[in-house]
Amino acid sequence: MTDIEDPRFRPAARKQPAARRASSGADAPREAESGPPGSERLQKVLADAGLASRRDCELAVKAGRIRVNGRPVRTLPCWVLPDNDLVEFDGEVVDLSRRGRLQRDYLYFAVNKPKGIISTARDPEGRAHVVDLVSAAVPHGQRVYPVGRLDADSTGLVLLTNDGDLTHRLAHPRHEVEKRYRVTLEGQLDPTTIEVLKKGVYLADPAAIARSKAGGGGGGGKRASVKALRVLRSHRDRRSGGWSLVELTLGEGQNREIRRLMARVGLKVRKLERVSIGPLQLGSLKSGEYRALRPEEIMALRRAVLL
Repeated sequence: MTDIEDPRFRPAARKQPAARRASSGADAPREAESGPPGSERLQKVLADAGLASRRDCELAVKAGRIRVNGRPVRTLPCWVLPDNDLVEFDGEVVDLSRRGRLQRDYLYFAVNKPKGIISTARDPEGRAHVVDLVSAAVPHGQRVYPVGRLDADSTGLVLLTNDGDLTHRLAHPRHEVEKRYRVTLEGQLDPTTIEVLKKGVYLADPAAIARSKAGGGGGGGKRASVKALRVLRSHRDRRSGGWSLVELTLGEGQNREIRRLMARVGLKVRKLERVSIGPLQLGSLKSGEYRALRPEEIMALRRAVLL
């Protein structure tokens, strides 16, 4: 890459109104949608190479940890030619050879995460993380990453894979991949409370609150709701208030969403277990155990996100 501006690094062009698009002709360039022939999005190529999930690769780009042909990349989209471009992560060359990416076997594991284990690939505090549970099954030189998050106090199903496309789509709100949970609550759920949870409430955005406290603008919030909820068992107790075991389904997950939702309606989560991600079921997998996904499970997940 020379000092001359490379069009692959230009910010995405804004989409034109329909009338202007019609008058510009069918052969007008579409920078926002595609790069040069044979090029691919940088974060996709990095994820396919097994560097990290696509989302984490995007964060690495924005943090300035990626160079393309010696030039730092901090904004997206960026288009690369895997057969020609030299891509570095923290100063180390990333193997982007097309042969290597196409012939590399993807890994898929279902894990029953125990309480106290964090669901990130690495942790600066040195705490045990879910990837440790499958380390014996991951070939030397390969890595797997968790799809989404499950907080340390929660247990249940976590999907680990190095399939960047699948990870990206499962985590993207557009695909609304349903996740089902079994939750033990302190207290009772009445019909009115269930209706409130289904209609949705606004949850404060922790990042926006932090910015507001720092004088960087107002707070914010996002509407959250459950797609389905049913009470499996309940027990009334005059002294303690009793407990309820419920099964609920979320379409789009926010950080600690279930705990925050229940707090908004005056209920405390005593235990939270994820039992499914789309068509993938936790089943009889015991706490701390893992298993490789069967081919039909992989295909079902890919169909669920239109891959």
